[in-house]
Formats: sequence, C-alpha cells, structure tokens
Amino acid sequence: MVVASLGVDFSGLNNAKMRVLLALAAVLSAVRGAALDRGTPGSHVQLYPANGQQNVSPDAQLKLTFSSRPEVGSSGKINVYDSEEKKLVDTLDLSIPFSPSPYGNGSTKANYTDTTKYQTNIIGGLDFYFYPIIVRNNTATIYLHNNKLTYGRTYLIEIEPGVLNPAEGSFSGFTPGQPWRFSTKARGPRDGATKVVVAADGSGDFNTVQGAIDWAPANPTKRTTIYIKNGNYEELVFWQYKTNLVIRGQDREKTIVGYPNNSAFNPPNRQGPSRRPAFSFRGTSDLQLSGFTINNYYPGQAEALLVDGVRTILDHMTLNGAGDALTTYGTIYVADSKLTGTGDTVLGYGSVYWLRSRIESFGAVTWTRTVQGIHGNVFVDSTIVGLEGDSTLARLPDNSGGVMDNWPYAEMVLINTRTGGITAEGWGPVQGAPFDSSHVAFWEFNTTDLQGRPIDMSQRLNISRQLTLPRDKKILAEYENPANILGGWRPVVLKA
Repeated sequence: MVVASLGVDFSGLNNAKMRVLLALAAVLSAVRGAALDRGTPGSHVQLYPANGQQNVSPDAQLKLTFSSRPEVGSSGKINVYDSEEKKLVDTLDLSIPFSPSPYGNGSTKANYTDTTKYQTNIIGGLDFYFYPIIVRNNTATIYLHNNKLTYGRTYLIEIEPGVLNPAEGSFSGFTPGQPWRFSTKARGPRDGATKVVVAADGSGDFNTVQGAIDWAPANPTKRTTIYIKNGNYEELVFWQYKTNLVIRGQDREKTIVGYPNNSAFNPPNRQGPSRRPAFSFRGTSDLQLSGFTINNYYPGQAEALLVDGVRTILDHMTLNGAGDALTTYGTIYVADSKLTGTGDTVLGYGSVYWLRSRIESFGAVTWTRTVQGIHGNVFVDSTIVGLEGDSTLARLPDNSGGVMDNWPYAEMVLINTRTGGITAEGWGPVQGAPFDSSHVAFWEFNTTDLQGRPIDMSQRLNISRQLTLPRDKKILAEYENPANILGGWRPVVLKA
C-alpha cells in the first residue's frame, strides 16, 4: 500500500504499525494543508463571489466577511484585471478622499473653487461621489465603478495590504501571484426579455437594482418589469429618460434599497440634477414603483426618493429620508404608501395625488412650491403625523430674495385626512407682506384627529380655508378625482 500524499511505501509493515503510520500521515497531511491555508491570501475570509466562482453577474458587488469588523484603510489599491486580455479594467485607490464631507456633516453648499479629486462613480450618466468600500458588521462590500465588468470574462482581483484591516488578525490582501478570481455569466437576459430578477445573493439576472435599470431599454414596446427579491441593496440608484417600467419588490418590509447620501456628501453641481437622494430619476414616463422600502441613511437635506417624471405611480412603498425626504416634479400618484422625514418632508414642485397614505414628519410636513396652472399636493383618506407635536402641514417662509422667489400659487388640500401632532394653527409660517398670499390654496375638508374626531379649526392660520358642504360640493368633487389633479391622467396601479 502506498500513501500517495507522503510518497512512502508501507506495504511491508504489519497492521498495527500500519495504523499508527497512517494516523501520523493523516496528521501531517492536515498540518500541511492548514499551513497552506494560512499562507493563501484571503483564505480566512469568506468571499463573494467565491474564489473561482463561475456565472457571476457583471454588476456583482464584491464582499469580504471577516471574523471581526474590518476598518477601511486610507491607502492602497484594489485592481481588477481581465484575465484573458491581461488588461487593467478598474482601480479603486483608497488614498483618494470619498467626498468633501465623507460623513455627510459638512457644508451643504457647493465650493466651485475646490479642485480636489474625490472618489467618483458615473451612475445613470451622472457623476456621484461614492464610497468604494462600505463596512456593515463584519462584512466589507467593495463597489467597483459601474459597468466596468462585462459578460463572458474572467477577472482577477488584487487587493493591496492596508486596504482592509480586521480588528482581529491580519489581512494581507490578494497578490498578483495569488489573486481573487471569478468568471462572469456568458450572456445577459435574452433579447426582448420583459422581466428580470434582481437578487443580492446572485440567484437572479442581476445583483443590483442599478444593474437591472442600466439594462432596461429606454423606450420598450412592451412594459419592462424589474423584480427585486428580498434583501438589503445598499447602492446609489439613478437613471434618466426611460419609460414603461415597473420596479417591484418581493416584500415591502424585506426588500430594502438605500444609501448614505445628502447635500454635504454630494453637494450641488453647477448644473444638472440633484445628487443628494439615495434613489432618484428624471425625464421618465409611465413608471411604477411597488412594494419595497427606500432609505437614506444620512441626516440633513437627504431625500429617500426624488421623482422627476410624468405619470409616476408609488404603490405600497415605504420611504425613509431626512430633510426633503421626498422631492416631487411632474405628475405622481401615491397609494397605500408611507413617508417619514425630518422637515419639509415633501419638497413639492409636482402635482401629487395621495390616497390612503401616511406621512410622519419632524417639523413642517411640506414645503409646497406649486407654480401657477398646476395642482400641488392633494391628500385623500390619508394620515399626517407630526412626530414632535409641533409640526405644521405646510410652510411658505421668506425665500431670501423677494416675492418672485416665493410660491404664491402653492397648493395643498386635505380631504378626509386624519392628523396628529399638528399645531392648532395648522399651517405656516407663511411669508408676510409684500408677499401676496391670495392665491395660496391651503384647504381642508373633514380633518380629524387620529381617532377620527373633528379638529378644532378656530385657531387655523388666517390664509387657510375650511371647505364645507354643500357650499364646496363642486370643489370636493373635482379634488377627489385624480385625473383632475394630474392633468387628465387616470392612474391604474398594475398588480403583480
């Protein structure tokens, strides 16, 4: 008999001696294997994709899970090579700062004289500052630059020492001689596909929401559906100029898309759309978001969602942001949804019809900025709660620049709405003279407390109006019909 792992011939030994030597051989083999494991970069770290894994989606985020929480270093590089072409396809350099305010707590004003290079990713055609690595618990997620990997390729990942530093033990990274290797799927969804699946564990067509949105056709002849499986998708999401799209979560509470972002982390550009939301889009039409949660994890001016499009439906959605938690442009229908924010919770430029929905707000619930000729925020059979007991329904403060900079046609109408934690004045503050508030429509009909009891209107702000029957029957009929608020559009919520 020959024990091949040690290369020794034991055929002349008796059984007792054989058993001892075989046991010794097993021990030596195990020791040798353990030594090899300790010497292999990353061998004590759980990897996703696994080293050598096949059929990986090109949009996959790279995850390393340690036995203790790792810290992100301030230097070192992560390099990604195409194995076949021996070509560098992406680099993350940890010596580059993440943002002018990497913790989201600095100035919210743009400094156009700042020439510092920051970590930048192009998402949906727009440049965002971003975190190349985010650590949650013991897992470090590496965010490569979007759309650098493609189908049908093998990639080698090199991580220099110091990029990640676990609290216990050490991590020497991956070297050119021993890289982290995986191969992507041969191809993406079939031509003409109308539904794709996003799954963080790699079991779907895409690993990320943004990856699926980037794939979605701009103007499909048939509706495209992106189905998101339960999971936590920590990513910045942005896209432009797409139509006829449904994005649907598996479970409203268990499908979570979010990111830490605000106007300090991503201050304004000289031109172009806002970069501070966690999830945003512009130039869209006929879009429906259903059945998932969107979070913005930073304080300040930090939208969970910014909507800029026509005929947008938000159905059974949960939105958690900070200031300006939902910013609206265009025409929007919100049904059976919940929004939480920390003041000016709805920054409203658009026409929005709210049905059976709930807003919880620290501070003013809305800053409605309706222009002449369109409707604003209309709430029907909904609930509005001030979380500190001193919120107002809407405000129109002096906007620092005179009357023309304010919003004399601002509109917010409540019909059969339950409220709690709202001041007795209900509305305000509203800028005084010379501001002309005669066209402001801050109206209410049958506003109650959370138990359904009528609210005392005797102290309501004098520019607000209480609608009554039969006097305002015609107005109420107009405002209860979504088509009248949304420019003739009659929204139909598409079910799963």
